[in-house]
Amino acid sequence: MMKPLEQLIETYKQDQESVYNTWFVNNDERLKAFRSIRRGVLQVVEDIRQGSFPNDFKGSSLEFVLTCITEQKQLFVGAAHPFFWKPKLRIPDIYENQANKRHFGQFLEACLDTTKEETLIKEILKLDGLKIKGLGPAVASILYFLHPTLVPPFNTAIINGFNLIFNDKKKLGSWQDYLRIREVLLMTNEKYKSLLSNDLGAITGLLFDVGMRKILIGSEEFLNEKERKKIEQQLQKRHAEVVSEQQEDDLHTEMQYHLLKIGKSLGYEVIAASNDRSKTYDGNSFSFIGLKDLPELTIDKETASTINLIDALWLEKGTHKIICAFEVEKSTSIYSGILRLCDLSFALPEQQRALFLVVPDSREKDVILQLKRPAIKKNELTIHYILFSELREHCDALCKFGEDHTIMKKIAKTVS
Repeated sequence: MMKPLEQLIETYKQDQESVYNTWFVNNDERLKAFRSIRRGVLQVVEDIRQGSFPNDFKGSSLEFVLTCITEQKQLFVGAAHPFFWKPKLRIPDIYENQANKRHFGQFLEACLDTTKEETLIKEILKLDGLKIKGLGPAVASILYFLHPTLVPPFNTAIINGFNLIFNDKKKLGSWQDYLRIREVLLMTNEKYKSLLSNDLGAITGLLFDVGMRKILIGSEEFLNEKERKKIEQQLQKRHAEVVSEQQEDDLHTEMQYHLLKIGKSLGYEVIAASNDRSKTYDGNSFSFIGLKDLPELTIDKETASTINLIDALWLEKGTHKIICAFEVEKSTSIYSGILRLCDLSFALPEQQRALFLVVPDSREKDVILQLKRPAIKKNELTIHYILFSELREHCDALCKFGEDHTIMKKIAKTVS
């Protein structure tokens, strides 16, 4: 017998390996992704408007957007696949067909510029009416990061979960089915909002976990042995991913600690990202090492919020001038970290400061590739990068022998 929905929600929230706990509520990178993806979509629109959007997915600003989305993992692992250019099938037909490309750009721009639900639905229906080959509800994964309380993401596992929970037979590639699913989700979410969130990522995560059979709804007694084995393998894979993600989080926290420790030893005021200030490493609380709040900046509120999410900042005592900024990257988008450093540099251009990416040794090639992007090079920003192994090995020596922030250049690298 199928479990009541309220019971499913409680099971979902109590499972420490559910989407709710590993992505929705306990993932600092989730919040950071929204601004990066929004900026990326703005760039897609501008590239299409200026005629510089390429005739392929690879190397395009759309690829950056989908990379940021897929690096959120879980719900979004396959989000980029529908946008890969498949020349033989001519799908999705937004690369070589200039009219379709323009329609897609105008659709994204209209969705960016509105906060009204009726406008979003109108634009979706207009896009559906154009019948652009291969361009279906997968676009909802982009729209979710623009309007998380109005547009749920969409993929095979989500629709499977929806059909299992609501005993339905909705299809994956239909905008009409997507809009019906959305209506049901909005009504259901309104009823159980106190258990979930205004953000539709929470309830969509439940559908995903049910669709992946991570959460069982009570109908599993009808599964055959092959289906049971497949579910068991999926659960084992998910457990391994959760363990790996936790190890990445631990490494991230360790690197932040080293940066705060070095900055403090060099005589600077230090502060961690706003969503990391309650963290502790090796018995050392970040709140005891650094400032409680970032001093007020004379910049717009949105940019100030972004700067508040930079992983570690060093400030000059007395003036509170930002001397160094560090973004620690794991498996998330390096370009997102670069954007936050760029925001800082452009928001306070009168101040000179050192900008650093701190990255796993295995991602050095990725860093070099991103720092060579034309959009970065044309801004003439110098961003150094430091490998995890170098920061860990030399932390104590930098604390002991360093006189000011320039000591970090001893372990940092640049891209010419």
